[in-house]
Amino acid sequence: MAERVTIRDIARLAGVSTATVSRALNQRPDVDAATRARILSVIAEVGYTPASAAVILSAGARRHHAPLPPFPHQFLWGVATSAFQIEGALQEDGRGPSIWDQYVAYPPPDFTAHTAAVACDHYRRMPEDVALLAQLGVNAYRFSVAWSRIMPDGEGAVNAKGLDFYDRLVDALLAAGITPQATLYHWDLPLGLQARYGGWLHRHTAYAFADFAEQVARRLGDRVTYWMTLNEPWSVTVQSYVLGRHPPFQQDNAQALQVAHHLLLAHGLAAPRLRRESGPTAKIGIALNLTPVYPADPRPATQQAVQQADLWYNRWFLDPLFAGKYPDETQRQLASLAVVEAQDMECIATPLDFLGVNYYSRLVVQPGDEMAGPLTGYTQVAPVPEASYSQMGWETFAMGLYDMLMRVYHEYHPPAILVTENGVAFSDPDMRTGQPIRDSRRIAYLQDHIAAMQSAYQAGAPIQGYSAWTLFDNFEWTDGYSRRFGLIAVDRATQRRAIKESGRWYAHFIATQRE
Repeated sequence: MAERVTIRDIARLAGVSTATVSRALNQRPDVDAATRARILSVIAEVGYTPASAAVILSAGARRHHAPLPPFPHQFLWGVATSAFQIEGALQEDGRGPSIWDQYVAYPPPDFTAHTAAVACDHYRRMPEDVALLAQLGVNAYRFSVAWSRIMPDGEGAVNAKGLDFYDRLVDALLAAGITPQATLYHWDLPLGLQARYGGWLHRHTAYAFADFAEQVARRLGDRVTYWMTLNEPWSVTVQSYVLGRHPPFQQDNAQALQVAHHLLLAHGLAAPRLRRESGPTAKIGIALNLTPVYPADPRPATQQAVQQADLWYNRWFLDPLFAGKYPDETQRQLASLAVVEAQDMECIATPLDFLGVNYYSRLVVQPGDEMAGPLTGYTQVAPVPEASYSQMGWETFAMGLYDMLMRVYHEYHPPAILVTENGVAFSDPDMRTGQPIRDSRRIAYLQDHIAAMQSAYQAGAPIQGYSAWTLFDNFEWTDGYSRRFGLIAVDRATQRRAIKESGRWYAHFIATQRE
């Protein structure tokens, strides 16, 4: 058997120290791009792979970063939210019900009853919240527009009062020097569309979404330049139609394939209407949650499992958006469903101005059962030995952000990339008057992930912005208020806001970027 190549061999061939090779492999930002490229070229040439156990066991290690050079002054530093999670006011000013209204009104037995009727009361406290954004020093704010606040029944009549709210929000943001970034669908499908057509199971919903997008852009397009059609269509598809954890609680692979296609079609139909209503400066994109997949061991069968997991976690949505076609296995399964119509794929692949990347964690896999539909063909390894996990049970793995950004850059070539969500839930201390909310683990998380993003930026990825998830501790879907992602805590009884230490760190970091 051939002798195993070591880091010492890589260092000798690349003309650097072993420490430099180690820093390059660990995505340290203090290795210049040319040296990193030379090391990676040698690694590819000799076929070196780190021992899989070492890769996994080191996953949770906290890295100490050298000071980062500042990003460009025009870089967009922001935070992200979604309408249903923060707005409240579910029955005010003509808003119609969404599928999530029905969920919290009639929750399943295993759900600890929480209501989003008030949430963070953002609908009433919007001016106060914009002032908090200004206090954080962000120059971008990603929010979502509640579809049923604009079209209470999902189609047809437009509710002017709903548009008025977002009109005031956009004006307040611009007055504070903050760039509005509008997401048009963040999971809150109008209940009327679900009742009449089965929601995303029917392509009519895609056309209704395009009508809704046009109405919003007609009102706000003179001031909003950044538009995201959909947030995490993978999550909508998988959580609602594969795992059955979100409304409408289905576990049907054929339905999941239909829903995914109709979501992508909705994006393709809406994009040209947004461009038309917003004018030539509009930047149109979509926010995908992307998950890098790693092998648990070097066996060929495990490499095959990686490819199968990657197909369903990433390529399922990336390929049609950028290549105008589904992966072969996805296309094979779609063929029997008669879902894809002529011109659909051309519509879906309408050119994007940017890709939004939501990143939270990675996937480590081993071989599993044969591929039989979404999320099959592999077995997830969890927990990963020695790894660090969040309150959500997600491994914190900053290197995955670097790997995903570089993979998207090299394989799909988007003209620009925005990191549209990145954050973590921990069991933060409760609010106490006059006492700081110390969340040092969240600060470490942000430091590590921003450093990973900086490494990707230095390596050439066209990254133009970063939004932390999220502004407030909010209504976290099926977890109610038990999971805290926010940079700002909210007292549920009084709605008092308090900036956590992580929020203060983020504000300071942004300020240093502008010095």
